Amino acid sequence: MNNTNLLLQAGRWRWWELLLWAAALASPWLLGSHALIINEIAIVALFALSLDVILGYTGIVSLGHAAFFGMGAYTAALFAKHIYPDPLAGLAVAMVVATLLGALCSITIQRGTDLTRLMVTLGVGLILMELANKLDWLTGGADGLQGVVMGPLLGRFEFDLYGRTAATYSIVVLFVMFVLARRLVNSPFGGTLKAIRDNRLRAMAIGIPVTSRIAVAYTVAAGAAGMAGALLAQTTGFASLDVFEFHRSADLMLLLVIGGVGWLYGGVMGAIVFKLMQDFISSITPQYWTFWIGLFLVVLVLVGRERLVRPWTWFGARSKHKTGGAA
Repeated sequence: MNNTNLLLQAGRWRWWELLLWAAALASPWLLGSHALIINEIAIVALFALSLDVILGYTGIVSLGHAAFFGMGAYTAALFAKHIYPDPLAGLAVAMVVATLLGALCSITIQRGTDLTRLMVTLGVGLILMELANKLDWLTGGADGLQGVVMGPLLGRFEFDLYGRTAATYSIVVLFVMFVLARRLVNSPFGGTLKAIRDNRLRAMAIGIPVTSRIAVAYTVAAGAAGMAGALLAQTTGFASLDVFEFHRSADLMLLLVIGGVGWLYGGVMGAIVFKLMQDFISSITPQYWTFWIGLFLVVLVLVGRERLVRPWTWFGARSKHKTGGAA
């Protein structure tokens, strides 16, 4: 009963969360000139959220999460170009395809160490990227899949060059998936995922079906990543080999380093900080923006996330030590 109360308390919404999401939904219209980057932030945040489910809550390290992102992007683009241009239908189909791919790939991560999983997940992404490159009659190859035209959202809202509709669409999808992920990780099922993350052998000893739990978490995360890829293709009208690139998965790790793992808002906050820094620094120094982001990450790791946002604590230990010595 006590554990149930703890789960219910963890899943309860706070007032500041409601204000945060209300501000996010209003931001494309209040900050119309920045709607395009708001759309990018929402998509990357959903992508990071999907990785946090398996990394932060299950303890599964993956460097090939871009495979599901890319599969969702190409599925949504091909569906819109050749079958039906409705965004919601394409999003649903992309999620289903990415989920099926995740269920298939979950077999490959059942055994082995973290290093083995890194190599296996990375290999899946490389295989899909090469397939997309070779099947140029379908995917456009290195030139990308062009000529993707999306229909109006809900039959009324057109995707314009300003990106307001696209940003609102992405934020709503992000919010829905955030609510579902929050429900998942704060459920008894989510409790078993945390037990597997903390000690897999002990989880097996108390009767938790570790293999099936990992497979389900990996499959759910793949579906969410596929939705993020679909949003990118739908809101940009383009899909290229870049969606399968290694840097997509590597950037996710950076986002979770910045925002923190095992906390659903970590991916969202990491996406906001990373994309805003990338946009601001690259506008000042296009050649060396990666240097400054790298320097920021080094400082973040050395100082610590909590102390970095509270600079008045940086020298607290030293001051206390000096006071004690004087006494």
